[in-house]
Amino acid sequence: MKHYSVNSENLPKFKYHPNPIETGAFKTDKTVKCDCCGQMTNIYYDGSFYCIEDVDFLCPFCIASGKAAEKFDGEFQDYTSIEGIAPDPNERNNFNNKEAIEEVTKRTPGYCGWQQEVWLSHCDDLCAFVGYVGWNEIKDKLSEFADLQSDISDYDFNIDDLSKHLYNNGSLQGYLFQCLHCKKYRLYMDCD
Repeated sequence: MKHYSVNSENLPKFKYHPNPIETGAFKTDKTVKCDCCGQMTNIYYDGSFYCIEDVDFLCPFCIASGKAAEKFDGEFQDYTSIEGIAPDPNERNNFNNKEAIEEVTKRTPGYCGWQQEVWLSHCDDLCAFVGYVGWNEIKDKLSEFADLQSDISDYDFNIDDLSKHLYNNGSLQGYLFQCLHCKKYRLYMDCD
């Protein structure tokens, strides 16, 4: 049995999740067997993967190549939880970048949310997931957001309320995304 000795230099690149070790999407605490390729790996994914079979661990290479999604007929991001995707196929779909959708659902490690993870979009493309945030992580970036007030409007918050309620690893968790084109930030939030 082969063993993948993975480090940050030979880790596959993920366009929509560029720092999966820093965000905790990939774990590095032990060596496990990838359920897709059967190889031993010291960097592995054990996060959300929507499929029928029970999949415990996936190596970064099986995710990046799409082999894991193909083998298990699975997705790393729920298709209907991508911003702009209409849950009813008869509704008008505002977001139709099929290549981006395929990349995020089939070849990108997901992130872990309190409720249902939502992948944000901007500039007719999906954004890159940057990480988990609270007020302290975003307060110096407020001018770099595309429209923070719009991002939080579903919660009946204004921006000043975030300093009182938004804490990383708190009851109101923030998920920071960045547009790959204009580099503006977007914020998604959910509660425990």
